[in-house]
Amino acid sequence: MKKVILGLAGMGCLVWMAAGVLATPKEGKEFSFSSGGGSPGASGEGQLIAFSTTVGEKYQQVTLIDPKSRSMSVYHIDLAEGKIRLRSVRNFHWDLQLIHLNGQPPLPREIQAILEQPSP
Repeated sequence: MKKVILGLAGMGCLVWMAAGVLATPKEGKEFSFSSGGGSPGASGEGQLIAFSTTVGEKYQQVTLIDPKSRSMSVYHIDLAEGKIRLRSVRNFHWDLQLIHLNGQPPLPREIQAILEQPSP
């Protein structure tokens, strides 16, 4: 029952945010609101961060980031019909544990080795 209530509350927040995005579409618009009952823009745990941008002339793209769970989701909102489609979800906790990916030399470990060498 608790999961159902939390799910409905989460979707309610998404719909509330999406309605605001559709009402005033602007490139790169950023929202920050508390999922824990705090006021919008308040800092602290429980914050959701949302970015909105227009993709072509057909979709509004909304990206939600939950710093507490280290996850993000991307939604497309059809500008003509208002339908919301979940496009991608990712927990990025393990991504942030990488030292490098697709990096170019000098790599972080190489720089570390140079800096840790004793001075002459």
